[in-house]
Amino acid sequence: MGTILKGKKRIKYRIRKKMKGTADVPRLAVFKSNKYIYCQLVDDVSGITLASANSRAVKAENKTGMASEVGKLIAEKAKSKNIEKVVFDRGGTIYHGRVKALADAAREGGLQF
Repeated sequence: MGTILKGKKRIKYRIRKKMKGTADVPRLAVFKSNKYIYCQLVDDVSGITLASANSRAVKAENKTGMASEVGKLIAEKAKSKNIEKVVFDRGGTIYHGRVKALADAAREGGLQF
């Protein structure tokens, strides 16, 4: 008997089975909690995290501003590791608000997706 996945978890698995991150084009995985936002560049072939950033140490007026700062931070870290292209994994959350702000800031920082 299989398990029944509901809600965000079901969406997350549906997205994840279609995308894979490699060393050349890693997956930019985003996780959003009520307080903070986290992102990391993942090489799924090797199973390692290449770079990560979060909003715990970022100072901003609001949560959307914090997400923008995290997007800029992950773009800088990716550039330092010679990564320009990524696959964006929103982690089952809606592409709106903080997730969109992070993605837009990462694009402005030079990442392509």
